[in-house]
Amino acid sequence: MLRFLLRRSMLALLVCLVVVGVSFSLTRLSGDLAISIAGPNATADDIETVRKGYGLDRPVLIQFGEWAFKALRGDLGESYFYHTPVVTLIAERLPTTLKLGLIGLVIAIAIAIPLGILAAMREGTPADRCITMVALVGQALPSFWLALLMITWVGVHMRLLPISGVSEWQGYVMPGIVLAFSAIPALLRLTRSGMIDALASDYVRTARAKGLLQTSVVLKHALRNAAMPVVSIAAVQLGFMLSGSIIIETIFAIHGLGFLAWDAINKNDFPVVQAVVMLLALIFIALTLLSDIVNALLDPRLRT
Repeated sequence: MLRFLLRRSMLALLVCLVVVGVSFSLTRLSGDLAISIAGPNATADDIETVRKGYGLDRPVLIQFGEWAFKALRGDLGESYFYHTPVVTLIAERLPTTLKLGLIGLVIAIAIAIPLGILAAMREGTPADRCITMVALVGQALPSFWLALLMITWVGVHMRLLPISGVSEWQGYVMPGIVLAFSAIPALLRLTRSGMIDALASDYVRTARAKGLLQTSVVLKHALRNAAMPVVSIAAVQLGFMLSGSIIIETIFAIHGLGFLAWDAINKNDFPVVQAVVMLLALIFIALTLLSDIVNALLDPRLRT
């Protein structure tokens, strides 16, 4: 198990380094940062002063080395627009985004897994086809369109839930449902296909031959083996939710990490953009590593 953990950790570290390097390069390739910082009305002397003041006149590799060295110490620079340390901005916004993503994942799992189990147990029946159709509709439905639809009907016409902000817990309901709806199809299909294979396996037939209850056979024997791909995709979907929260937080005016990233992109606040990209990548990699560890615990064969 230790060798498995070391192997996965080294791979995760390598991916992290690549993502950080690519994100840093893209911010430099997007244009002259000195012009963006100085503003459109700045003179050539102003731009040159800004370029020297921020160290943008040095080679890119040296800039990246200095930034990476500071980042390892927890210094992600200062926002060009807010004139506040980037770490402070992220620390203020990250809890909201994490809470929103976890709520969306819980809703998705609570809906997708029971429906996937039901579809597998009723394979080929109208119930199975109806559930599969729900997954197809969810896969094709754009998240931003669903968000606007819920704001219009649930928030404005029916006035059941707030349409913006998360000052109260009700504010998390609609964005959480929108995020969950994008993850439900993948979780549902994997649960269904995994359960169909598990229910047709020899160990499940043996459990039934022993006279075990159907509930015990499904939940204790079949679901444990069918859950391994579901665990992996759930971790990936949580990463997608956190990165996709940029759109959802903007629509619902939720001041989380996604809204901060969108605001920074509009204002050319590159230290914030770079830090958010790096943080989301780290979270995504950590979730993937965690799913590998959980799957290895569920199935010892994966450790070798």
